[in-house]
Amino acid sequence: MPYLVAAVVLASALGTLNLLLTLAVIRRLREHTELLAGLATGAGSGIIEAGQTPGDFAVTDTDGSVVRRENLGGDVLVAFFSPDCPACTDALPRFVTQAAGFPGGRVQVLGVVTGDGPGVTGLADRLNGVARVVVDGIDGKLATAFQARAFPSWCLLDATGTVARSGSGWTELPVPVPA
Repeated sequence: MPYLVAAVVLASALGTLNLLLTLAVIRRLREHTELLAGLATGAGSGIIEAGQTPGDFAVTDTDGSVVRRENLGGDVLVAFFSPDCPACTDALPRFVTQAAGFPGGRVQVLGVVTGDGPGVTGLADRLNGVARVVVDGIDGKLATAFQARAFPSWCLLDATGTVARSGSGWTELPVPVPA
């Protein structure tokens, strides 16, 4: 009889432990879901958030022109891509199609290729038709100024140089809202 009591107590203890671990996993999954929902809406999206102003920068685009924050006039779309990012490769054709119709054309779109390696040139060439392109090495000036930590990511600057909208991924082109 003492063996039976010990077996029942052990089974009960294991069942209780299993229940507690399951509840902990469920709680963590809920937290993870909330974090993912925040990324989808732009909150904590891996790039500078709306209402903020990017830091100062001076970089040279692939055409040889110097691009500075204070020289970006009107509504400007800034998009960040990385050559070794599968999501960037998937989003690139949609971005190119949508950016081709962006108000103001190529002058109002800045495509930033962040990273090093053999894929940088090909990615820059694909962006060149619809955007001014800057090749920004890993932890480059633009990635730092725009706090870009996720790829692909984008932000829309308003006429004052403040971020109007931003996000990660590429679902649709953020079109400026007329004032």
